[in-house]
Amino acid sequence: MNPNAALDEQIARYRRMTGEQRLGIALALHEFACDVAREGIRARRPNADDAEVERQLRSRIALSRGSQEPHRDEPVD
Repeated sequence: MNPNAALDEQIARYRRMTGEQRLGIALALHEFACDVAREGIRARRPNADDAEVERQLRSRIALSRGSQEPHRDEPVD
């Protein structure tokens, strides 16, 4: 199967799903991306506790949305 055919098949499968099923996939992918980001934060800040990791993650998400600037004294990894 070539890439275009695979994409067409994936789209067809999504169209056969309910909205709830598609939302479930989106939420699972979001959580997976957050887990990957958390591991990256932990790798860069091995002494960070869970609260610091979550703060860094929220800061990254906010920056990606363009909703805030990082604080000068709080670097985002």
